[in-house]
Amino acid sequence: MLDDSRPIFIQIAELIEGDIVAGTLLEEAQAPSTNELAAFYRINPATAAKGINKLVDEGILYKKRGIGMFVATGARTRLLERRREEFYQDYIQPLTREAAKLGISAEVLTEMISRSSAEPVLTERSAGR
Repeated sequence: MLDDSRPIFIQIAELIEGDIVAGTLLEEAQAPSTNELAAFYRINPATAAKGINKLVDEGILYKKRGIGMFVATGARTRLLERRREEFYQDYIQPLTREAAKLGISAEVLTEMISRSSAEPVLTERSAGR
């Protein structure tokens, strides 16, 4: 769902990107229209169009005249590459800097990550929230 903390058009673009990354919206498939997005999220169609146009500018979507917007070939790969780089910058770099401050070696950090990935993931629902 949309929140007020960030521009709505950015959130619309991110929602579409998320569907592409998840495989819900496949390459060469038709993307939701501006009017569909506006009606579903109860936003101004111009705001929805701004989110879609952002993805067009990035080469993630393209327009078929008179038909609508479609997911570009290679869009998922480009999005995955970008998100992996963002993940590296946002999580891995700060993690390794903090590990170095604490004197945690790369080997121990790797073991900690392996141990963590073997543990069950708690969701809000499973945690009783």
